[in-house]
Amino acid sequence: MGWLYDSTQMTQPEPNELDTRRRRLLFRATHRGTFENDLMIGGFVRANLAAFTDEDLDALEALMDWPDVDLADWLTGRRPMPDDAPPMLVRIRKAVAG
Repeated sequence: MGWLYDSTQMTQPEPNELDTRRRRLLFRATHRGTFENDLMIGGFVRANLAAFTDEDLDALEALMDWPDVDLADWLTGRRPMPDDAPPMLVRIRKAVAG
């Protein structure tokens, strides 16, 4: 989880290198409304944004509609993840848990 706090990895990708959809998704991931989700989700998205497929982007956009409280609880382990958790949520949790 150390990568979440490493400011060298938290730099923004070059805007001209990202399409509009990816830029919008990066903004949503880093402006969740809670600092903890900004770090966890935003850090994951920053680290992987360039490699995401269209299917990954679809999954991440769907996840952005989930309530912050639930996402934070699942990603931090305060509550167990649901059995039917989306694969993108599982990927983020694995990255956060390191």
